[in-house]
Amino acid sequence: MPKTKQLEDFATQVRRDILRQVHKVNSGHPGGSLGCTEFFVALYQEIMERKDDFDMDGIGEDLFFLSNGHISPVYYSVLARSGYFPVEELNTFRLINSRLQGHPTTHEGLPGVRIASGSLGQGMSVAIGAAQAKKLNNDDHLVYSLHGDGELQEGQNWEAIMYAAGKNVDNLIATVDLNGQQIDGSTDDVLPMGDLKAKFEAFGWDVMEIKEGNNITAVIDGLKEAKTRTGKGKPVCVLLYTIMGHGVDFMMHTHAWHGKAPNDEQLEIGLAQNPETLGDY
Repeated sequence: MPKTKQLEDFATQVRRDILRQVHKVNSGHPGGSLGCTEFFVALYQEIMERKDDFDMDGIGEDLFFLSNGHISPVYYSVLARSGYFPVEELNTFRLINSRLQGHPTTHEGLPGVRIASGSLGQGMSVAIGAAQAKKLNNDDHLVYSLHGDGELQEGQNWEAIMYAAGKNVDNLIATVDLNGQQIDGSTDDVLPMGDLKAKFEAFGWDVMEIKEGNNITAVIDGLKEAKTRTGKGKPVCVLLYTIMGHGVDFMMHTHAWHGKAPNDEQLEIGLAQNPETLGDY
């Protein structure tokens, strides 16, 4: 229980970071960031085997690739609070010449970020390439990736999904954030996804579901199970059911906060619902 409380407090502080980052510059994507907070906290605090010192090669450690790069606020917060760069640098989110751009980039050398992302549909291909490189290098560590559900409307994903199974890329765990929302509305209204579990299975993947994607214990247990399924000839897909805007009541269950910053009053309401735990930057 103490460890669970510690991780929940970590997630609460990350939510504060997300709100404050997008509010300061009146720009960014809070909805999906808030919904994926537990996933990022679980991944970086519990699941991944990672080195203290960052290098781009990532040899001898697990790798993570964010495909839906617009949820950079949660990515930056967790990277900073996991020791990759100073927490105070979150103050520079989306500012000119900042290393913390709206979509993650590599040209400024931000520790923790290995690819520029934000052009949707590309992260799966990158993750597969990295996973195959690990096999060629006899590196038995895993590659993790995160994708939005609306992002799967991009066709390149399905070429990559077919390829991963066809080439037995079984050191890859690809998670899909299923919040049912995208920038123009619900995924069912914009372009229905159908049965994603059946789709991935038909493409030859091992598929599992985490029904409580905003419960830190459920996410950790689910990702640990996913790790046990690797190395058995199939890539692993985790369908993660989350709530967009989770943790801020007026942002939940709607696409309206996909890419909109809170005003001063809304920020105060959101912060009141997520009290300071680890110290604000």
